[in-house]
Parts: sequence; C-alpha cells; structure tokens
Amino acid sequence: MRRAPLVDVVVGPQNYHRLPALLDEAGRGARVVDTEFAPDSKFDAIPAAERETIRRRGVSAFVTVQEGCDKFCTFCVVPYTRGAEMSRPVEAIVAEVARLARAGVCEITLIGQNVNAYHGEAPEGGIWSLGRLLARVAQVDGIERVRYTTSHPRDVDEDLIAAHRDVPQLMPYLHLPVQSGSDRVLAAMNRRHTRREYVRIIERIHRARPDIAFSSDFIVGFPGETEADFRQTLSLVDEVDYAGAFSFKYSARPGTPAATMADQVPEPMKNERLARLQAAIHRNQTAFNARFLGTEIDVLLDKPGRRAGQLVGRSPYLQPVHVMLPESRIGDIVRVSVTEIGRRIPSQDLRRQEIEHCPG
Repeated sequence: MRRAPLVDVVVGPQNYHRLPALLDEAGRGARVVDTEFAPDSKFDAIPAAERETIRRRGVSAFVTVQEGCDKFCTFCVVPYTRGAEMSRPVEAIVAEVARLARAGVCEITLIGQNVNAYHGEAPEGGIWSLGRLLARVAQVDGIERVRYTTSHPRDVDEDLIAAHRDVPQLMPYLHLPVQSGSDRVLAAMNRRHTRREYVRIIERIHRARPDIAFSSDFIVGFPGETEADFRQTLSLVDEVDYAGAFSFKYSARPGTPAATMADQVPEPMKNERLARLQAAIHRNQTAFNARFLGTEIDVLLDKPGRRAGQLVGRSPYLQPVHVMLPESRIGDIVRVSVTEIGRRIPSQDLRRQEIEHCPG
C-alpha cells in the first residue's frame, strides 16, 4: 500500500470470497488490507456455479482439493502467501465433481499448490491420500478422464503409484517438477531430495504405468549454479526423456532465503543457459510427438478450431489435436488417426492462466 498509492484493496488468496464487502468498504474511502488466514474455509462461502455457467466453460474443469505448502523451497514465496497445507474433505470434493459431471464435464483436473500432499478427511473418518481420492473421483458417473497437478517428488507415495496402475481414467501424463539436475543446487533450493531419488520415483511410476510420460519445471541461474551444475540439468532432461517442460530464469522473491544468497548468477548467463535448456526440452518434446505419427489416439474434443468444420481436442498426453468434425461432437472422446505433426509446443500452449502455483 505504501509503494502503490493508487491501490485501494489488497486481498489475500484465502479471503477473495469477501471481495464484494471489501470493495464496498473501499468505496466509502477506506484503503483496505485483508491478508489474514481465515479459520473458515472460503469454499464454504463461495456459491456453486450454475449449470449453464459450467456448460459454457467447457467439458474440462479444475477442482481445487488442496492449498498451501509446507516445503519452504528457498526460491518460493508460496508458503508465505498461501500458508500451511490444507486439504478439503473428500465428500465436498466428490460433491463438486458430481455437480460438474451432471453439467456435462467429463474431464477433471485436481489441483493444489502441492496437490499430492493431499490429506483430506474421509466420509467414514480418517484421512485419505491423493491416490484414494483419485480412485473415488474416477467413480463419479460421467467422469472419463482424471488428472492432477502440481506435485512434489517427496509426496509421491505407494497409494499414488497404485492409482496410476489401477485407475484407467487417470491419464498417463504426470507433471513432476524437479527444478535442477544438480544435487548441490537441489540442496541449496531445500528440495530435500536428490537427483537419484527423483529418477527412482520416475522409474517406479513408469513400472506401474509403462505408457506414462512426464513433464517438469526447471529453474536456471539459481544462486551459485555453476556450468557443471547446469550440465547436470541438461543431462537429466535427456535421462528422463520429458514429453514437455516449463523452464524459468531464477528471479529473486523478496523475503525468500535465496534472494539474499551470495553468488547471484548474472542475467546474460541466465539467458544463455535458459536458451540451451529450452533447446534440449524442445528436442525431446519433438521426438516424443513424432512417435504418434501414423498411430491412433483417443482425443477429447473440447472446442471449435480456427477453420470451418474443425474441432480441437486433447490427447491423453495433453497434446492439442485438430480434427474435422461437427460441433455436435464436442465432449466426445473419439479415436483418431494422426496424419501430421505440427510444430507448436504443447507445454507452452497449456500453461494454465487462471491458477496460481509456485513453479514446482
């Protein structure tokens, strides 16, 4: 408020359901700050969307199941702005998914700042993990595809791996951020896992679901990162053979430990490393997409394309697919033959605009 005199209202992510009242207060001349972590869940205060509103949004929907993060990576501000990890009760989530399904939604993505840390209250008492929740959501009538994001490697447990093996509605595409391939940098980031531990998790999930593909998040130019450290990241990209990834230059977040670390990497060096990393990611992504040429895949059709008579859908791996079919087929899952591979990079196209997550 001090830095930006034109700002009338500052509201935290736990209290945005109070925005109408805050705007009324600001309209009476007050400058309003509400960034407290309210004891009552905002989900209880937000009215459910009407059926027609849901239908206009499309056949895919995001459902928040978890908020907050307890990991305190040294580069990340989320634990300070989102607070401690909090999970919604199983019954509330299932009821929301059922309401979405009745309105025509057939694909659900469960989301959270650290979604696989989910530990929600179960209907019969006790606590459910994300793996059990995924299995339950997949049982809702009308739900044909299930996804989740964003995950932390330390919270991948046996229930979650079993869900990838046993729940056919769970799509074979997992976003599992790693941030760096260097153990030295991972320790400085306070990731609390090593490169080898991360790769072992990938291997275990792959054994459970052999057709699964992975995407990740990477940060280049973290304070103290050397050329040798960066080369470890490049080698990890090839070792895992990612189908896609998001990559970022490190930027300091005020109040986080990394912001005051010594050996900040010069901006030109960050730019150069980011370009090399993105070239490696693109090479692997292009090779992954090329494997589908001449094959058949299931595509969920979700919107009209740019051309007359064209629809756009998503493969199980979140690749955009263009199909010549009438709009009446939106919402259908169709088997299509892949006759051409475009040059567009899916992971850049799919960055969700409406969801605030830390980069991993």
